[in-house]
Amino acid sequence: MHFESPIKRRKSRQIMVGDVAVGGDAPISVQSMTNTETTDVAATVGQIKRIQDAGADIVRVSVPSMEAAEAFGEIRKQVDVPLVADIHFDYRIALRVADLGVDCLRINPGNIGREKRIRAVVDKARDMNIPIRIGVNAGSLEKDLQKKYGEPTPAALVESALRHVDILDSYDFQDFKVSVKASDVFMAVEAYRQLAGQIEQPLHLGITEAGGLRAGTVKSAVGLGALLLDGIGDTLRISLAADPVEEVKVGWDLLKSLKLRSKGINFIACPSCSRQNFDVIKTMNELETRLEDITTPMDVAVIGCVVNGPGEAKEADIGLAGGTPNNLIYVDGEPNQKLQQDNLVDNLERLIRDKAEAKAEAEKDLIAKQS
Repeated sequence: MHFESPIKRRKSRQIMVGDVAVGGDAPISVQSMTNTETTDVAATVGQIKRIQDAGADIVRVSVPSMEAAEAFGEIRKQVDVPLVADIHFDYRIALRVADLGVDCLRINPGNIGREKRIRAVVDKARDMNIPIRIGVNAGSLEKDLQKKYGEPTPAALVESALRHVDILDSYDFQDFKVSVKASDVFMAVEAYRQLAGQIEQPLHLGITEAGGLRAGTVKSAVGLGALLLDGIGDTLRISLAADPVEEVKVGWDLLKSLKLRSKGINFIACPSCSRQNFDVIKTMNELETRLEDITTPMDVAVIGCVVNGPGEAKEADIGLAGGTPNNLIYVDGEPNQKLQQDNLVDNLERLIRDKAEAKAEAEKDLIAKQS
């Protein structure tokens, strides 16, 4: 039962962040952000590469000072993933990182001072084809909006965003994306829904300050999942108090679950019960750890017994159905061979890797024939 995603995405203007298209008919991109000291070039470069290896399309780097801006320039030379510079208040930092090769400026036009300074940044971005991200956050709303609404609300977030949009519109600058983040799921979802109908630019999704790995993953999945099901969202970041690599993994898992993008293995695994004929949880933990390097999209079913095992296995590229005395392996939905309990994970890993390699080669051949 291989259903296509029924999601109809909101039509949006497309911008380019480096060589990554955002909006329009481009795939929803996955982002993360470094948490190293930007002035520690080696540490930041190392983390960016790990984030990229995990599957990030775009990486954001905080640039709070001119010293950090110079470090950003060195970082830019050592990585090839598109970089967004996160900048607040000081327009000179934005001008400097533009010269040093930034791919996108995360900067709210309204908080960098006088009109002359705003114009300087916008003109620089236009001249160098650098898009801007307007980033509104419930925790840092303008004081007058706090007074007007009494507390952060979806309407307050949207009004703040539209203020910044109006500034860019006044300079006839349209290559921007917008986020309206809140740590409250309902507030964020409603703000994005309101904003989606009022601008044509792409939307960057996120539940800000979502929490630790487990709670933050759940909160982000609920909020972003609701928006993605509505067709809203062109790029996303899962904000976790955890290793940024985990943000990327969760982002990809979310998109895979909604059939919006495919990368690596989609595991179908039972929660296990007393019917299991092998240790399902241990097997899954080992497989997920061992097979993180596989990027070829494929489905792998790991089911502990014969109740649901054959049915799930028949729908997967590789399926394992627990049995006594031996477990049955399915390949492309057909029974293929039996595996004993001894060295089960080793043998299953080998079969999965062989299948992934075969699928990758078939895809290459298809592309070659089409070209």
